[in-house]
Parts: sequence; structure tokens; C-alpha cells
Amino acid sequence: MRVAAGLVIATIVVAALYFGQVVLIPLAVAFLISFVLGPLVHWLVRHGLSRILSVALAMGLVLAVLGGLGTLVAVQVQSLSAQLPTYQSTIRAKIKDLGAQMEGPGILEGALQTVDTVQKEVAEVVGEGEENAVPPQRVRVIPEPVSPFKTAMLWLAPLLSPIATAGIVLVFVVLILLDQGDLRDRLLRILGGNIYRSTDALEEASKRISKYLLMQLVVNVTYAIPMALGLWLIGVPGFILWGTLAAVMRFIPYVGPILSAVFPLSLAFAVDPGWDMVLMTAALILVLELVSNNVIEPLLYGTSTGLSVLSLIAAATFWTAIWGPIGLVLSTPLTVCLLVVGRYIPQLSILETLLGSSPALSRETRIYQRLIANDPDDAIDIAEDVIEEESVTEFYNDEGMEVLRQASIDYINNARPEHRLRIANGMDELLEEIRDAHPAKLPEGARPRVACIAGKWEIDRQACEMLAHSLQLEGVPTVVRVAGTVTSRYVAGLELEGVQVVLLSFFSREPDAAARNLTRRIRARWPRAKVVLGLWGVAPDALDDRRREALGADAIVASIKEAVGRISLLVRDAEGAAVEVVQDPQAAAVRDETLKGVRLEDPELREDLNDYAIRAADVFDVRTAAILAIEGARELVIGASRDLPGVRTDDGRDLIVLPQDSPLAAQVLSDARPMTVSDIERDPVLSENAVLHKWSARALAAAPVRKGDGVVLGALCLIHDEARELDEEELRLLETLAAEVAERLTGEEAAPVPEPEATSASATVGQQVPE
Repeated sequence: MRVAAGLVIATIVVAALYFGQVVLIPLAVAFLISFVLGPLVHWLVRHGLSRILSVALAMGLVLAVLGGLGTLVAVQVQSLSAQLPTYQSTIRAKIKDLGAQMEGPGILEGALQTVDTVQKEVAEVVGEGEENAVPPQRVRVIPEPVSPFKTAMLWLAPLLSPIATAGIVLVFVVLILLDQGDLRDRLLRILGGNIYRSTDALEEASKRISKYLLMQLVVNVTYAIPMALGLWLIGVPGFILWGTLAAVMRFIPYVGPILSAVFPLSLAFAVDPGWDMVLMTAALILVLELVSNNVIEPLLYGTSTGLSVLSLIAAATFWTAIWGPIGLVLSTPLTVCLLVVGRYIPQLSILETLLGSSPALSRETRIYQRLIANDPDDAIDIAEDVIEEESVTEFYNDEGMEVLRQASIDYINNARPEHRLRIANGMDELLEEIRDAHPAKLPEGARPRVACIAGKWEIDRQACEMLAHSLQLEGVPTVVRVAGTVTSRYVAGLELEGVQVVLLSFFSREPDAAARNLTRRIRARWPRAKVVLGLWGVAPDALDDRRREALGADAIVASIKEAVGRISLLVRDAEGAAVEVVQDPQAAAVRDETLKGVRLEDPELREDLNDYAIRAADVFDVRTAAILAIEGARELVIGASRDLPGVRTDDGRDLIVLPQDSPLAAQVLSDARPMTVSDIERDPVLSENAVLHKWSARALAAAPVRKGDGVVLGALCLIHDEARELDEEELRLLETLAAEVAERLTGEEAAPVPEPEATSASATVGQQVPE
């Protein structure tokens, strides 16, 4: 019923678009123009002009530009019309030369001669039959005389329709720009539901579509101006006309640039008796295309993904069939509108899946599907792309383990024996390829200090392979032992002499009995070895200290990154989980000099910093927010949303000093980027942080407080008593608040918040959409 209802609705929509094109085309053009002019009108209003005057100025500017450009184009067209007859001799001469070069025996010459002979014989037979036929009588139809008024109307009729449409568009644009607020309110009323989501959808859609159209206009103009100047230097007549045509035609993706290039090339062919002008024109167009596609567009759009090429071609075909040539011009902007709507309205998310070039499946799902389809080569390509962007350990932690986790879930319910074999063989091939491409450099003859032992399944061993490779890349010699029946002979054959840490890998959802048994036997034979349990299939919330003690292990881990961190600390016999604050000396000197000029004892400044912390805690709905400053080798709490326990300074500033073995702001010094830890218990370093334990912290997020030159002064930290993770948008908002704190501390403009990294596209070719 839902599919049938969807088909009926789609049919009604398509029919309405087709039969209502007289009204909808001007309305669509008007809305798109208003998206382009909206930012200009808004800027004028913000600078003190009334909305009516702002709209009038914007429309006047547009009409002046279009009028001037139209006048130049008309002059060019008139000049070309007068000169075209003079190019006939050049065209005839070139065609004659080409014909002479084409003369001579060719591949199809014999076949063409045979066809000519057959045609002559058929004509002779038909002619003999027609000799005795009665010749036809010639009939002449004399039309009635047409009045001058009808003649004038016949001439004016083709012009009246475009003029009327342009007038309607002009009226619509003015009304839309004047009543933007009212239109927004009506759309919010129509969307209904959650007003936050509806507001975000309209705001983001308007912003993205406006930016797309503006960037497209800028790209086309930056292409058209050099093209017109180049054609003028080459000597091609009508250079302004062809530059304008190129700017308009480039709104049509892929096909438009080709069509716009045909006219100047044809005219160059007609004007120049030789071939120099044609070759120079072709070279000019080729260079402009390369520069525009590889320099201008990435610079203005960024590297964000947008529309796939299949959706563009399908949309161009659809809108052309519905609305004709104007639909072809509007196809890309309209498709961008649909894509943005699909991104922000959940009920229409299918539009983003159908039209967008962003991946429809997650990377781990794509790898898993390739293994099921017995295509490990494609899975290896995806893995290498991820590793190139991140690292081997990141890939194992985020994608590799998810593939194994999904395989463990589907093992009984969905997978057939053939699927299980494909996944096992494919993962082995994938892991072997990654090890060969990223070998670990360990000292020759180094004895293994860590042993990874598979608990039960094949995927347990493959998880061990991932962890062992990650540890080897960290410089920790590691070996892998396969699973087996837990007997005395099996345990004795593990050969764990000299091994400091033993990791037991289990993907089972209920691994406690097997893990307890194997842990007990290993401790009985090698009592000095530390035992770490990798319970990959258990929810992280269930991995607490009580469960660890019940299983007899020294630690329990739930991910590759956590395992690497904990095992590295155990192997290196680190004292607790202290983090050494590694600082760049030059940055540390600038930081200390800056903080010396800040009067942290000033009550007004302290009150403002506390207000920033309170605002951050309220905005993100967390228990605690704190502003930390790095002063020398210690960290100070200079603002907080509530009273925090801790040792305070005795220099009159009354600031909380964090112990040197429990730093927080130092976590963001290395890359000066925000960080989020959804569960501190799962972090090998922060789980032992005494300050976080004292503050009853379970989740942590921090953004660097940076000066305008990028030097990190401290951090704005969010601390919550429940497990929680911030997404990318929330982290950017936290960075924005940290930038406001930096401006209040230094009185200078803070460093700009870095742009988010673009999502990679799964479609090979696509139309970019600005973020």
C-alpha cells in the first residue's frame, strides 16, 4: 500500500509539474533568483536601509547589469549578422580543401559505388514505367490577403510570451524578497512537527542553495571573462556574445560547456583561411576548462560532495521533458534544492540517497558486502583509502572490528556456509595485504612481549591479527596464537615464556565462562603475566571493575585503540596513567607571556569566565564545564560552571591547580583540535586520571582555547557523569565557544574555527555542492 501510494503521489506531482508549467516555471525561476539576491538584500538591511529600499537597489543593480549586457550582446549579434556573408568564400575554400584531401580510394568506396549503381538502375526502371503515365496537373493555392494588423501580431506573438514571463518573474522576485519572513513562517506552518528541526532545515536549505547558486554564478563569470578576452585577442568576432553564452550554458552540467564551445570554434573555422585560429580557440577553451574544473571550482566549492553524475543526467532529462529548454537550464539548481531538502527532512531522505554522490553505505558495510560478494580486491581498495586518510590502527578500530562484529551477528541467522567461507578467506587476504603494505619495523630477534590468543572462532583470531599488527606498529613485539580446546596440553603449547601481557580475544556475546576458564589456566601456569580480556561483542557499559574481578583479569578492553593503549602502558610498566605534557618551547613561551598579561585575579574577568562555563554547561546539557589555562608545567582552572574540589593557589588568585600527573588541557596540545571521549572508563589514560575521578566524570569533551596566531592557551572542557559523545557539529559549536573565551582572555580576535573535513564521495563523478 505504501509503494502504491507513493507511485500515485509521484504521478500526481509529475502531472502537476507538466500541466502547471505556465505558473510553476516563472515561480521556480523567481525563487532561484531570490536565493541569489537574498544575501545582498540582507546585507543592505543590516547596514541600515529599509527592506523596500534594499530590494529596489538590488533589483536595480540586476536590471542595470542585464540591460548593459543585453545591449552589448545585441550589438555583437548585429555585427555578426552583417559579417557572416563575407565568410562564405572562406568556408567554401576550406570545405573544398577537405574534400580534396578526402578523395581517393577508401574503405567504403566499393560499397558506395554499388549503392549508386543500384539507385541508378531502380531510377531507370521507375522512369520507364512513368513515361506512359498522364502528367499531373499543377495546382496553385493563392492565400487570402493578410491585414497589416495581423502581420504585426504574427511578428510580435513570439516576443510577447517571453516578455510576459520575464515580467511575471520580476514581480515574483520582488514579492519574495519583500515577504521573506512571512514566506518562512508559512513554510514552517506547513512543515509542522518539531519547530527546531523545521527551522534548521529551512535555514540550511536556504543557506546552501544560495551559496551554490552564487558560487555557480562566480564560477561561470570567472570562466566567461577570460574566454571573451582570449577570443578578442585571437580575433574571433562576437567575443562578448560567446563569453555570455558560455556563462549561461555552463549552468547545464557536462553538456553546456560542450555546446558553448561549438559556436566560437565554428566561427573561427569560418573566419580564418588557415587553421591557426581554430587551434588557438580550442587551446583556449581546453585551458579554461582545466583551470575552472581543477582550480576555481575546488577553491570556491571546497571538496564537498554533492550530486552524482547519474542523478544530474536523469534530472536534466526529466526537467527537459517536463519544462522544455528552460527545464534543462534549471535542472541542476532544482536538483540541488531536492538534495538539500532530502538531507534535512527525514521523510524525504530518499532524495539524498537517489541524488547525492555521498556514500549510501558506511565504509565498514561496504567492505563487509564486498567480502560477502567474494570481491576482496574492492574491499582492499576501500581499506587502503581509509588508511591513507587516517591510519592502520584507526582502520582496524573503526572499520575492521565492525566488519568482524557484523559477521559474528550474522553467523547463525543470515550467513550460509559459502558466505562464512568468503568472509574468512577475504578477511585473511585483506589483513595480509595491509601487513605487507604497512610492515612493522621491529628490532631483529626481539622476543615477543605480548601474546594475542583467539578465544573460540575464526573471527577471534582475525581480531588478534589486527591488534598484533597495531601493537607492532607501536614498537611492541607481539605474536598470535590460534584458538583451541582449553586443555592442559593446549595451554602448555601456547609458549608464553617471557610474555608480559596476554590478550584473550572473544567475539561471543556471553564469553564469561570461557574467558574465566582460560584466564585461570594461564595464571596458574604463568602467574607473572598480565591478562587482558578483549570482549569485543559485549556492550562497553557492561565492562566494569566488578566484571573484571569476577573474570580474574587485569583489564578488559572493548576496542583496538583501547587495547593498544592499555597494553602499551602495561608493557612499559607506566606508573598509573600519567601523561607527560609535551610542549613546543616557542609556543610555551608565547603562552606564558600571554597569560602574564592577563589579570586572572580580576573579579570581573573571573565572573565572565564563569558565565562562559555556565553557558557551555547549559547549551550542551552537561553536569560540569571548566575553562583551563596552561601556565608553565601546570594547569589552572580559571572558570567553572560550579564549585569544584581541588588544591588552590596561594598567590592571591585562588585558582584550582591540577596535579601534574592528572592533566586535562594537555590532551589538546598535540594537534590543537577538539577531542571527545564518550566513556572515560574505556580510555586507558583518562580512566586513571585522579581529577576526573574526583569530579565524578564519565565523559569528556575539550576544545582548545587558541590565540589568533594559533597558540593554545588552554581548553574549554565539558564533563558529564554519564557516557556521552559529541558529534562533529557539537564539537564545532564547542570550538566557537572556546574562541569567545580566547577573545575575552586576550582582547584579540581569536583564531578562526577550522572548516570541517569533507565527506568522501562514493560516486566517481559528481557536481560539487558547497558546505
